[in-house]
Amino acid sequence: MSLEIAVAVPFRQEGTDRLGRGEFVVALSLDRDWFSPDQAKRLVDIAQGRGLLAEEEGALRAQFEPSNVEVPEEFVPDESILREQSTFERVLDALTEAGVEKRDAVASINERQRRLGVANEAAAILVAREHGIQLDGIADRARSDLVGEDG
Repeated sequence: MSLEIAVAVPFRQEGTDRLGRGEFVVALSLDRDWFSPDQAKRLVDIAQGRGLLAEEEGALRAQFEPSNVEVPEEFVPDESILREQSTFERVLDALTEAGVEKRDAVASINERQRRLGVANEAAAILVAREHGIQLDGIADRARSDLVGEDG
């Protein structure tokens, strides 16, 4: 996953799993010239939303082991990683990564949505849970998306 690779690089570069937000942004924008500073800040937000980064005591901490991420020699992230996936897309990706054929996953989700009369995000989460897939915050985000931040 190119998002995980892009997030891992600044930590690997410094040999740590904890960096200041500014250091992280500088590593991606000035050191690597992969993104503008604003895009690098957007990447931080997306990575936090995906559970790859957490903010602890004013610093960003990798929620995975950056040294275990293989970075291809000529790696340059595509700007498409700055487009945050919908909850449905994230759950569908989790299903396919777990070995469920995409067409089968979509068919199961559609059937569940039709039968229960729920949103596609809710149906996707139900199907993923039936397959024993841990969603790491995706379900909470789906709930917020469906009922609003105040709900």
